[in-house]
Amino acid sequence: MPANFSKVGNTWSVNDGKKKRSKSSDECLSVRVTTMDADLEFSVPKKITGRELFELVCRTIGLRETWYFGLQFINKKGYFGWISFDLRITSQDIKKAENAKFFPEDVSEELIQIITQHLFFLQVKQSVLNMDIYCPPEASVLLASYAVQAKYGDYCDMNIDICELALEELLPQRVLDQYQMTCEMWEDKIKTWWMNNKRMTKEEAELEYLRIAQDLDMYGMQYFPINNRKESNLWLGVGPLGLNVYEKNNKLIPKASFAWSEIRNIAYKEKKFLIRTLDKNSVATVSFTSQNVAVNKVILDLCIGNHSLYLRRRQPDTLEAEKQKLEKEQERRVQAEKERDRMQQELTKLKEQIAAAQEALKRSEETADLLAEKAQISEEEAFVLTKRAADAEAEIQRMRIAAIRNEEEKYSMERKAREAELIAARMVEESENRAREAQKLKNDLMRAYNAEQLAKSKLREVMTSPFSPMPLTNNYEFPTGGQDRVHLVCSPIADHCTFSGMASHTDPVGAERDIKSLSAEIEKERVEYLKKSKHLQEQLSELRSEIEGLKVEEQQTDLDRAYQESLQLGDDKYTTLRKSGAGSAKSRVALFDEFESDENLCVIVVFFSIMLY
Repeated sequence: MPANFSKVGNTWSVNDGKKKRSKSSDECLSVRVTTMDADLEFSVPKKITGRELFELVCRTIGLRETWYFGLQFINKKGYFGWISFDLRITSQDIKKAENAKFFPEDVSEELIQIITQHLFFLQVKQSVLNMDIYCPPEASVLLASYAVQAKYGDYCDMNIDICELALEELLPQRVLDQYQMTCEMWEDKIKTWWMNNKRMTKEEAELEYLRIAQDLDMYGMQYFPINNRKESNLWLGVGPLGLNVYEKNNKLIPKASFAWSEIRNIAYKEKKFLIRTLDKNSVATVSFTSQNVAVNKVILDLCIGNHSLYLRRRQPDTLEAEKQKLEKEQERRVQAEKERDRMQQELTKLKEQIAAAQEALKRSEETADLLAEKAQISEEEAFVLTKRAADAEAEIQRMRIAAIRNEEEKYSMERKAREAELIAARMVEESENRAREAQKLKNDLMRAYNAEQLAKSKLREVMTSPFSPMPLTNNYEFPTGGQDRVHLVCSPIADHCTFSGMASHTDPVGAERDIKSLSAEIEKERVEYLKKSKHLQEQLSELRSEIEGLKVEEQQTDLDRAYQESLQLGDDKYTTLRKSGAGSAKSRVALFDEFESDENLCVIVVFFSIMLY
């Protein structure tokens, strides 16, 4: 009957299988050996022994430290066992297997090959996760940090999230269930330890994992249910240091231990198992019963193997072990040389990087100095630009002020021009009024003179004519122009006349001379005023043309617009006055009542005219 062989960790197992259907099916078997990281399939002869198959597997995976390993299986009754090296595999009660067989006491001293160390790492790690080996929570986190270091290398922020790895692959489920911690909290704990493993290689991380694990209480122990003489249910633990007896509910703290050095003989008969120990000169025998004979066979096999390894560790190394250790030392030396070369290369690279960094620093300093100079120049330019901007702003402000002043001056000049026009018009009007008054006065004087001559002639006639008792009184009222009146009262008794409040003895020749002189002076003043007014009008026109380009239409008032309209129509003040003087007196009185400013102007003009003459 063909068989399948399986190995978990550093434990090789053989599982049931079927014959390979081929021409040589009667001579060969298809065998599958399962390790922690690979499945191996072989086509082997039916007559192959356990030792030959084991050596074939070891050669295939490159394993030379074979004394720790074996091919384990579960028999048809459900108990696990180990392939016997001296018997054919077809003659053994093979069904299935799972665990490791032997464990070293000190992994750092005993394990030589990297492959051996790796297989132990996989087996122990799986045992910890399966809770076959009890591991405290804090130690579980530490072991998890070594596991991720071995798998992913140094920690960095770009590493895969631990939660994505499934914490069940890093921590025992028991630990996860015992704490109310989220995945992120566990992740932070593991990362904290992970960061401490920097620059640790995969092999170093696996070795550190095993160093921590070998100090656990259940490391390397294989438990078997037994009964003592009182039929108490106990556990028998077989490990690299000896035999331990545990209570049924406590596999951590043994109730009794027997080192391999004090065990003299081990034997079993059917279900009964006997262990003879050496206590000085006396011999003690430990007796217990197992579940069946097959279990006793397994216990005996493990005891023999562990005892042999125990003695082997304390004896000089064999030639094979010495050779392997020398090879390991050689590998370590080569590895150290490679590491030294790598470190030298890294050192050279670091020196080059330092030199490059220094050169870059030097260039950076030069660049910094250049940038500082540029910054200073930029600051100076910025200062100059700021000053120019300030000057430009000041110039703009001055221009604004000048524009405002020009606007004010324009308004002032326009106002002065209007005032000058008003003054010129007033002077022209006054000149005309004065000329009219002078002419009127001249006419009045001539009439008065004629009347006086007539009165004198009549008086002489009366004086020469016969006396008449009838008094002669002549009151003569001169016609007036406008609102001025001149009264002349003549009396037959007194040879004099009174004129408008002025008492004088008038000489006809002198009066005529005075009138002519006054008329000439008035005419001269009028001609000079007209010339001056004409020149003033020309200057006003030039000024108006100059300021026309500076006009801001938005700033024009209603008065400005009205003046421009009047100027375009060709109207001046006098034309306006003539127009305003047209119409009936009633309409002008009504208009006069509405505009007091016009009334005041008329009163001033009339009063000025009266006082002038």
